[in-house]
Amino acid sequence: MASLSSTIKAVRQPDPRYQTLVLSDIPTPTLSGPDERLIRVRAAAPCRHELTWELSTADAYTDAPDDRLRVPCTECAGVVVASGATDPDSAPFKPGDEVFFRIEVGNVGCLRELTVARVAEMALKPKQLSWEEAAATPLSALTAWQGLFTHSEGVLDGKATRGDEEARKKNGKARVLITGAGGSVGGWAVQLAAAAGVGGIVALCGPSKEGFVRELGATETIDYTKQSIADWAAADPAARECDLVLDCVGGSTLAGCWAAVKAGGVLLTVSPKAGDALNPPPGARPVAKSAWFLVKALGGDLTEVAALMEEGRCVPLLDSVFAFEDYQAAFDKLEAGTTKGKCVIRMPE
Repeated sequence: MASLSSTIKAVRQPDPRYQTLVLSDIPTPTLSGPDERLIRVRAAAPCRHELTWELSTADAYTDAPDDRLRVPCTECAGVVVASGATDPDSAPFKPGDEVFFRIEVGNVGCLRELTVARVAEMALKPKQLSWEEAAATPLSALTAWQGLFTHSEGVLDGKATRGDEEARKKNGKARVLITGAGGSVGGWAVQLAAAAGVGGIVALCGPSKEGFVRELGATETIDYTKQSIADWAAADPAARECDLVLDCVGGSTLAGCWAAVKAGGVLLTVSPKAGDALNPPPGARPVAKSAWFLVKALGGDLTEVAALMEEGRCVPLLDSVFAFEDYQAAFDKLEAGTTKGKCVIRMPE
């Protein structure tokens, strides 16, 4: 490995009270354990609202000096350049390997020339994906995977994606409702449900995204501009009740999902706007579970997703690509909420 300079270029958020970003020189990261890898970043993806995450979890901020780096972007694709393992040649993810991953929130982010990831967070990048496509994938795909197969109380079986016939038979009898299906997480949930052989995949979206979600695998769509979930469910209660609801919107949309989930079913949301909508309204059918969950950065789950992408059964959801120096434009577009997939920032070669 060529020697590294003492500093690298990085985008930072100096103060969490303001969504202002700056380009700075910061110290080159170092490895602190055998499970860490130093990554040459090729592309990184911001997450909507991530510049407010720290502020939302703090009691107060003052004008006192604060030397935390605050580098955004938890999703990344790049090349391993150094390993913390005692024997790098026999350890997973060797120098030269092309990887993609999502790091846990709270660590220094990936919008910098070099970043650090743990072995447990990483997966090998599917060969046919560009750096930008790979960087667009981890957070949304992991959230969808864990909602469908980890937190669903056994309603769906993820083994079906690997060809397990019993799992596919089970999934084939299930109905799933996905709200925000035209977005990154919702879009991934639709195509993962299709890859797992789910019999009924109902997608809530706007009219401009109906064709898109059907291409991803939705068997039915609800146009939220014309019909509420409650009205849709009431039109044919027996036929339209769903075993699993995965909500990506929150608020009144989540509240309406109670009309669609069947007795003994599961209602999940990933929306920070869940609030009281997760509480069953009067007269709601009793469910096995209603919960908000937070995605975990698990490389094992991402490896499952990577296999589906290698086989062409799932595709990356990439909206647009920005140059490194245009980082602010990428965040601004994402915050506007009009993207169909992820915004990704390409790092200079």
